Amino acid sequence: MTGEETRTTVSPSIPIRSSAQDADLRTPPTRAWMTRLVIAGIVLTALNLRPAITSLGALLEEVRDGLGMSGSVAGLLTSVPPLCFAVFGVMAPRLARRFGPAAVVCAGMLAIGTGLVLRPFVGGTAGFLVASALALMGIAVSNVLMPVIVKRWFPDRVGTMTGLYSMALALGTAAAAAVTVPMTRALGGNWQSGLAVWAALAAVAVLPWIPLVRAKGTPLSAAPRVATGAGAPTGAAGAGADAVPKAPVSGAREEAAPLRITRSRTAWALAVFFGLQATAAYITMGWMAQIFRDAGVPAGTAGMLLAVTMVMGVPLAFVIPRLATRLPHQGPIVVALGLCGFAGYAGLYLAPAAGAWAWALLLGVANCAFPLALTMVGMRARTGAGVVQLSAFAQSTGYLISIPGPLLVGVLYQHSGGWGLPIALMAGLMVPQIVVGVLAGRDRTVEDEAAAR
Repeated sequence: MTGEETRTTVSPSIPIRSSAQDADLRTPPTRAWMTRLVIAGIVLTALNLRPAITSLGALLEEVRDGLGMSGSVAGLLTSVPPLCFAVFGVMAPRLARRFGPAAVVCAGMLAIGTGLVLRPFVGGTAGFLVASALALMGIAVSNVLMPVIVKRWFPDRVGTMTGLYSMALALGTAAAAAVTVPMTRALGGNWQSGLAVWAALAAVAVLPWIPLVRAKGTPLSAAPRVATGAGAPTGAAGAGADAVPKAPVSGAREEAAPLRITRSRTAWALAVFFGLQATAAYITMGWMAQIFRDAGVPAGTAGMLLAVTMVMGVPLAFVIPRLATRLPHQGPIVVALGLCGFAGYAGLYLAPAAGAWAWALLLGVANCAFPLALTMVGMRARTGAGVVQLSAFAQSTGYLISIPGPLLVGVLYQHSGGWGLPIALMAGLMVPQIVVGVLAGRDRTVEDEAAAR
C-alpha cells in the first residue's frame, strides 16, 4: 500500500465528539481492533461466497447420478444461484437499514452454513434445491452489502479493499473447485460429505461479525446515512479513487433521500454488464468441468482446470480494482477482458483437451470482470447511500439477467448432444458485455444522472 492508503481515517458516518481526548478519531484502540475485525470479516465472508457453487460444479456428474437429474434439470440447478441472488439481493438494503450491515452479513453466514449442511442429506432434487436456496440467500445479501461495508468503513481505500475482498472471493472459489474432488475421495468417495464439509468455513466466518453486531454506534451497526457539508465526497473520482475524505462536521448528517436509480443510464449499463459477466461466470462454474470431462479429461484434472480459472482472480482481483480507480474511463479494461473471453471460448470449441490449461487461464482472466464491476459500483455513486442503492440495483437486476444462461446451456447441451452450440452462445454474449461495460465505465455518477432526468 502507498503511504496515503495506510492512513486511518474517520468514516463519514461517525460524528466527531467535542471532548479533547476524543478529538482525534484516527487512532483510538477501539477503532483499531474494530478495523481488524472488519477486515477479517470481509475476507472470511468473501471466502464463503462461491464454494457452494464451485463445489457443486466439480461434483455435478456425481450429484446428477445420485439424484437422477437430466441435463435440463442440471441446467436449472446451475441457474438457481443467479435466481436467488436476484430475488434475495434486493432485500439487502432494507434489511441493512433495519438491522445494520454487520447483523445482516452475520445472518447470511449462518444461512450459508445451514444450507450447506442440509442440502446433501435432505433427499431428492426438490430438497436439494431448497437447501441450496437457503445457502444462496445468505450469499445474496452478503454480495450486495460487501461494497457498502467497504465504502462506509474504508472510504479512503475503496480500490484496495475491493481488491482484497475480490482476491479472497477468488481464492475461495478456486479452493472449492480444486479440493472438492480429492477431499470427497479422502472422505470415502461420498459426494454428500464432499459438499457438506464446506459448511465449516461458513461457521468460522460468523465469528468476526458477532462483536461488530454487538458494538453500537459504528458504521456497520446502524442504518446508512449520508455525510453532507465538508465531509461529503464530491464526484465519481472522490467516491472510488482512494482519495482521503475529511471528517464530517458534527451534526452535518442527514438521512439520504432515495434516488430514482432507474433514471440513470449508467446504472442500467452497469446492471446489464454485471448480468452478462455473471452469466459467463455461472456457466463457467457450473459447466466448465463437465466440458473438460466430456473431452476426455479425468475428473480430478477437470476440477483443477476449473480451479485454475477461478484462481486467476486472486492476483488480478487485486490489480484490476486499483488500476480501475486510477483511470478516468474503465472501458479499456472491459475490452481487454472481453478479448480474453473470446480467445478462451474459441479454444474450448476447437481443442478443449489439447489446450485445456491455456483456455482455463484465458477464461480466468475474462472472469475478472466481476471485481471490475464491483469497483465501478463504488465509483459510479458519490455517496454511501448511493452505493447501497446502486449495488442492490446492479446486482439484483444483473442476476435476473443471468438466470437464463446456465439453464439454456444445459438445454442446448442435452438436445444438441455436444458443446458446440453452448460454447457459441458463451462467445456471443461477450459482444454485448463489452458494449455495456464501456458505457458503464464512463466517468459520471448515478446521483447526477438521476437528478438531471
